Amino acid sequence: MKLLIVDDEKLLRDSLKKHFQREGYQVYLAESARKAIEAYREYVPELVLLDVRLPDGNGLDVLHEIREVNPEALVILITAYGGIRSAVEAIKRGAQDYITKPFDIEELSFTVQKTTELFRLKEELRSIKDSTARKYEFGKIVTQGIAMKKACEEALKVAQTENSTVIVRGESGTGKELLCRAIHYNSSRRDMPFVPVNCASLPESLLESELFGYEKGAFTGATRRKIGFIESAEGGTIFLDEVGDISPGTQVKLLRFLQEQEFYRVGGVKPVRVNVRVVAATNRNLEKGLENGTFREDLYYRLHVFPIFIPPLRERKEDIPLLAKHIMETFNREFGKNMKGFSPEAMDALENYTWKGNVRELKNVIERSIILAEGQWILATDLPPEIRGAVKNSEKAGDRPFPLPVEPILPLEQLETVYIRKVLEYTGGNKSLACRRLGITRNRLRRKLAKT
Repeated sequence: MKLLIVDDEKLLRDSLKKHFQREGYQVYLAESARKAIEAYREYVPELVLLDVRLPDGNGLDVLHEIREVNPEALVILITAYGGIRSAVEAIKRGAQDYITKPFDIEELSFTVQKTTELFRLKEELRSIKDSTARKYEFGKIVTQGIAMKKACEEALKVAQTENSTVIVRGESGTGKELLCRAIHYNSSRRDMPFVPVNCASLPESLLESELFGYEKGAFTGATRRKIGFIESAEGGTIFLDEVGDISPGTQVKLLRFLQEQEFYRVGGVKPVRVNVRVVAATNRNLEKGLENGTFREDLYYRLHVFPIFIPPLRERKEDIPLLAKHIMETFNREFGKNMKGFSPEAMDALENYTWKGNVRELKNVIERSIILAEGQWILATDLPPEIRGAVKNSEKAGDRPFPLPVEPILPLEQLETVYIRKVLEYTGGNKSLACRRLGITRNRLRRKLAKT
């Protein structure tokens, strides 16, 4: 870690340099305000020890210039006892800490260590946030279908707005939450909280207090003020999953919040104003809810500022091979396996199944099949019976031959050897499974292989 020490006392500079070099820091020195700025611009150290009194200027001015170069710079002020007021002012301007002269070297080391640890924690947090943001980049959403690409394009455009309310609609398991998270992490709110709320999982009696919070004494058991989900999402995004399941009473409060960006905690008398974007999702037929009176018309239009529709998996079958490969690779990493792919008849079955549970069901089926598979390929026999029955052609699942090279034309005996080795590769070297697929005994397989 790079450390810049700025002080006009040469003996002190040299002493501190030796001490912190022993502690593993890469140390740079400056004796004036001008040289401090030059050194900071040249070396960009992670931490600065900065004396307030310098021969050609004030340390507070140096702090200001450093913060202009890097708003997240870590600076510790060194000041005489009588300069504490200036040090406190420096803290307000962004310095991390201060230490007074004369100081004990161990005290200074502790302050530097504490500030360094803060830097590392910030870096770890930034790394986690960056990793999460990369995970939800739109380019990583697996699709090649026109309808799904259109949904992603629309989501990317609305992500670039600041406050527009979004509702994502589609059947259960189509990836609505994934798209909503992508909207948040590709927006200017990405560094602020993303707070998901499953409205269907909370009882009606709890949903209102969980969303809006409550004041102490609002009801029996309310022994303290509780901040609700909406308030905890300040500056970020609140994701209301299954918003179509909200009760009429809570719909009224949600409508007010969408209109005014403010609400009352349960039992509260003062409005709470927040800066939060609302992204919602539902698999319900909200239009039917309007007809039978279970969903408010005014709330419907407040939510439908920017609707996005995700088609079911059965309507984008061209995505199934891509999704299946992506899911397999994910489970390969999770289970420590090296599955290579799907047999032609297994993929045929996946592509022709109706997938009422959509991508979620596809993921569950592939996870089960990877666990059951004996070789490195998922065969039709590894799939659940209801999916194997989806194969459209008349061939019995598992009977279709493996693809073989047709050029050049091989002698029959040599072709047989090529075929046997292809089957062994297909089964990941599992000879028992290969024998079952070929309909021969292990002894015969051994004899055939011994000829090569």
